[in-house]
Amino acid sequence: MVKVPSFVFILIGTLPGGARLFSEYKGIPSQARLLIYLSFIPNIAIGFIYTDLSFFLPKIQGLTPSATGIALFIMGVTLVAESIPFGIVADRYGRRKMLFLGNLCASLSLIGFALTTNFGLILIFAILEGTGEAAYAVSVGALLAEKAGDTKRTSAFSLLAFLGWVAGAIGGFIISSVLALQTFGLDARQAHLVLYAAVGLLSLSITPLFFLVKEGTTTAKRKEILPRKSSRVLKRFIVYSVMIAVGAGLFVPIMANWFAAAYGVSDAVSGPVLGLTNLLTAGVVFLSPRLAARFGLVKATVLTQASSTLFMALVPSSPTFTIAASLYLVRVFLMNLSNPLTQSLIMGLVSPDERGMASGITASTWRLPNSLSSYVGLVLIGGGFISLPFYIATVLYVIGISLYWFMFKDARLPEELHDAAQAAIQSSSREGPEVER
Repeated sequence: MVKVPSFVFILIGTLPGGARLFSEYKGIPSQARLLIYLSFIPNIAIGFIYTDLSFFLPKIQGLTPSATGIALFIMGVTLVAESIPFGIVADRYGRRKMLFLGNLCASLSLIGFALTTNFGLILIFAILEGTGEAAYAVSVGALLAEKAGDTKRTSAFSLLAFLGWVAGAIGGFIISSVLALQTFGLDARQAHLVLYAAVGLLSLSITPLFFLVKEGTTTAKRKEILPRKSSRVLKRFIVYSVMIAVGAGLFVPIMANWFAAAYGVSDAVSGPVLGLTNLLTAGVVFLSPRLAARFGLVKATVLTQASSTLFMALVPSSPTFTIAASLYLVRVFLMNLSNPLTQSLIMGLVSPDERGMASGITASTWRLPNSLSSYVGLVLIGGGFISLPFYIATVLYVIGISLYWFMFKDARLPEELHDAAQAAIQSSSREGPEVER
């Protein structure tokens, strides 16, 4: 029997009444809410891609496992190569423009994957998808941090994560609609192609609406290329991020493939399960601001990620698909409870005029090792070493989480400094002026 860590019960104990829970989300500025809501449909497409692409390319489009790994790697390399330049452009000339470009490219790539089996063209669409991710990644977090302000930043990122997980769940669930499409006389390949094109077109339709978000402040007169003011914070965060990225890449982007190799289930079965994982995660992401308020951003991150790592280590030894999927579900929502917390932390610690570049740097230093290890994960699975990706990831996670604690345990965010100053002022006012004796 799996023993549930005591922190899980502490986590559940933080759940307040409905009114108190949602009070954390009151007062998020309207422009921040608009940006969050507009991200919903594109996140369906992202969830769809990351749930099914590792299955679709080899099983439906006929690519070899090695070619599939190369395509996924190219997506990551493109993001890495373009993130920092895009971050500079976003800070100087507008983050909203990058949002538009990002969703446009990502949507078109999804349609492109459905239209060809030619490996060369698939690599072109992989580059297009990586371009879309890069443009989106450098802009959405930076713009949201600006629109939300310091006092509502963590709540805004938590709401973005909640809707993102719901959207990702929908992206996973709709994969099973290939079965419904086959009842209309389509074979499995035709049903997949129709679904990929439909999701791509849906995401594409939302692109013009990003111009409803008002452009934020730009730094066109800025002379520095790299974020010098935030360099110390970024260097520390990158060390942690790379460790987690390498570990996650070994299995997270290729779980549909892993379930097929380990238990012989198709994406029509694993897709909805992964979608359910996203949906349940969305339900607990609302707790992130409460966890941050109770434990602090850094401690809450370490507690959730450490608990998640325990469940991750148990997945490959599961005797059945049902048990493995259940453990993976717990692992996902515990790990991703910390996602809005780490985003809020880095956006709070870096200089506001360097947030686009900071987003680009953190995105690229995440995605390159993540893509490289995804290729390694596919090779290991293809070679029959099905459990090894999880065990390697466990070691990397333990190292990364430990480093995160030691590097950021003393970090103070702007809102915490403000609260401390306010408390000092209130304390001074209660004591009254000092009387000379």
